[in-house]
Amino acid sequence: MSGDPRRAIARTDTLLADPLLADAHRQVGPVLVKQAVRDAQQLARDGRIEPAAILYTALAALPVTPARLRRVINATGVVLHTNLGRAPLSVAAVEAVTAAAGYVDVEYDVATGARARRGRSTLEALRAAVPDAGDVHVVNNGAAALVLAATALAAGREIVVARSEMVEIGDGFRLHELLAATGARLREVGAANRVHLRDYADAVGPDTGFILKVHPSNYRIEGFTSSVGVAELAGLGVPVVADIGSGLLRPEPLLPDEPDAATWLRDGATIVTASGDKLLGGPQAGLLLGDRDMIETLRRHPIARALRVDKLTLAALEATLRRPVTPTATALHADPVELRERAGKLAARLVTSGIATTVTASDGVVGGGSAPGLTLPGWAVRLPAELAAPLRRGVPCVVGRVHDGHLLLDLRCVPPADDDTLIEAVERACS
Repeated sequence: MSGDPRRAIARTDTLLADPLLADAHRQVGPVLVKQAVRDAQQLARDGRIEPAAILYTALAALPVTPARLRRVINATGVVLHTNLGRAPLSVAAVEAVTAAAGYVDVEYDVATGARARRGRSTLEALRAAVPDAGDVHVVNNGAAALVLAATALAAGREIVVARSEMVEIGDGFRLHELLAATGARLREVGAANRVHLRDYADAVGPDTGFILKVHPSNYRIEGFTSSVGVAELAGLGVPVVADIGSGLLRPEPLLPDEPDAATWLRDGATIVTASGDKLLGGPQAGLLLGDRDMIETLRRHPIARALRVDKLTLAALEATLRRPVTPTATALHADPVELRERAGKLAARLVTSGIATTVTASDGVVGGGSAPGLTLPGWAVRLPAELAAPLRRGVPCVVGRVHDGHLLLDLRCVPPADDDTLIEAVERACS
């Protein structure tokens, strides 16, 4: 046992007192530092690192802020990557969030000194973005928008919905289960692949709360299919709640098959629901737009209080709406020629460092349950697949895509300002 390298592992209190960890104690606190040290000690006991590397391993594992969320460079080519937080906020939105971190007039009128409508400037920006809406409301995510509509308009009543639109959203949550939890009853119409206007008409009656139209934004049904548009449904004499899902407020030529809020409202939808952190490029939020009286009914319902958003979300959403040049829009419209040029420069620098690197075509996707089947032509740096794990564990974390035995670092979602950081991360991973 005298030669056992585990005897060289220093005591926890000795390691915690090392000056190398002094800044970490101040930045992230003693709890996270102690856990990182213990994790590194265990790696040494398991023989995965040398005892002398414990402190440096602990430091590398610590976050740079008190929160454990880590910054990630998204080199997957997926613009709205749900596991990576979907839409990254714009510079304007980040500035707005910082300003809103302290005391703000979120529901206070500085002119009169009286209470004011919560988030009124954000609501004004949303109305301005979608003039076809009589009024608007914001809740904490897209699912919450549907829950509020179902609870306020159809609790104890029926919601008529096509079987082909009974979607499953993220993490196994299913639309029919979500809506049934509100106390509404679902009246399914049509077949799995086809539904007709007469199916809806036959189902509508005195007990109908509303017709639900859902855009299947995370899958496609092809072949012998049919669906009914919002304009036809609006003629049946009952409210139509239409979920566009992706958060597209106006038509986008790049995404011709994605419905937008303005068009569906003009087609006669009573309420349109959408997500804020998808194609809009803002924070997580659920948007409700439509008939003024219906929106007021939703806003005044008791459950609306439980679904409301905080001041940080309101600030980020307003900034996104008023200054709509977002990282999401930039990534969607990235020029393939520019992406290839950047990939070539990165590859050349890595080859100079002795790293086997080539440039390859890479098709990106929208992601986030938006525009299924649409590919976004682009370019990537191709590296050995064994670099995927060390790049994920590095600081900053770099997440790429392993394909055909190689690691692809797709540059679509990587800001050009991060190119040097990406090269340094690859060089560290190789060393």
